[in-house]
Amino acid sequence: MENDNKYSVPGLERGLRILRCFSAKEPVQNGADLSRRLGIPRSTVFRLLQTLEAEGFIERAGDDSNYRLGIAVLQIGFEYLSSLEVTDLGASVIERLCQETGFSSHIVALDGREAVFVAKAASPERVFGTVKIGTRLPAHATGVGQVLLGDYNKDALRKLFPERKLEEFTPHTPATVAALYDAVQESTQRGYGVSESFFEQGISTIAAPVRDHQGKIVAAISITVPQQRLDAELLADGLIDKVRAAAAELSQRLNYRPAALVAR
Repeated sequence: MENDNKYSVPGLERGLRILRCFSAKEPVQNGADLSRRLGIPRSTVFRLLQTLEAEGFIERAGDDSNYRLGIAVLQIGFEYLSSLEVTDLGASVIERLCQETGFSSHIVALDGREAVFVAKAASPERVFGTVKIGTRLPAHATGVGQVLLGDYNKDALRKLFPERKLEEFTPHTPATVAALYDAVQESTQRGYGVSESFFEQGISTIAAPVRDHQGKIVAAISITVPQQRLDAELLADGLIDKVRAAAAELSQRLNYRPAALVAR
């Protein structure tokens, strides 16, 4: 669907739509498939692919008809990550959280309907899972995503998820916006979210929101635990409190001041 913004540049918009078609599940694309998928004439797709290749954003993959992302995309991604204040200020926070808990710790940001992992402190003793910097997960289906959606009211969630039925990945996935709103509200009221095999079997997460100086949720800090369920012994170690404390520390570094503290 073309952007109806009168200031939009159609060629640039189409080029960006092509880049968005590449993913971990579909790393290789060809012009014919892109033309059908995006509804763009094949000749136009060919010219756009040639331009993107010349600028280093895509490269040939095996033969003349297939393409994959190029190094220029990675360079922009690293520049973006390095420009994020939250990752700069949060690097030492998640490193300490990893050391305290023994589990890999992450900073996660919301990008549209997806939770994106923008920083990671990996535990050397417990290497597991597939989460890397840049990994994207569906926000509605993950505990950390539901934490990131904490500022959204029901109308905002309906706008973000206009479909009647949400994609279900496990029996825990909210199937409707109403169910998603309830899950988001539960996490918000508790001040943290816990998911036990919500998205990836055998992996549990604990996440807490990070707020900026305006009180808006700009990220979440999470730990991943290689267990299907969080047993009482683990929770007795204060995992939830440690994650919440780390999120509170990063929020403070971003000049967040809870209203209750400001009023004193």
